[in-house]
Amino acid sequence: MIEKSKIIQLIEEKLTDDQFIVDVEISPANQISILIDSEIGITIDHCVAISRQVEGNLDRETEDFELQVASAGLGQAFKVFRQYVKNIGSEVEVVLKDGRKLEGILKSANEGGFELETSKKERVEGKKKKELVTQTHQISFEEAKTVKNIIKF
Repeated sequence: MIEKSKIIQLIEEKLTDDQFIVDVEISPANQISILIDSEIGITIDHCVAISRQVEGNLDRETEDFELQVASAGLGQAFKVFRQYVKNIGSEVEVVLKDGRKLEGILKSANEGGFELETSKKERVEGKKKKELVTQTHQISFEEAKTVKNIIKF
């Protein structure tokens, strides 16, 4: 079986400073799936370069494999810390492990978790109209089930 550590090492040789590995999966049938991301975005040329790097350093005579290299998609949940940092200031959807769903602006991220700013209209005591109330939530990575970008057109 192909070793995950060897694949990661081959990928890291080809990555630039702003690029990072999101996920590497190897199935029992040697289907290798690689997800990469960058602060400035990933092009098809980046994916091709990673694919050639990995394929050129694995021996198909020894192990038959299938290789797929892609950029982390907009609708996919964040998997690594650098994705949180990259998306500071973006609108995200957070599903907590207790089932609650929050939508707001990702304000900051650190090694323990992240800060989410939510806004919703609520009745304020002494007022007739609902007013926009903004709250800041400190969420640990352990509390969050999924975090992903909200796509608006």
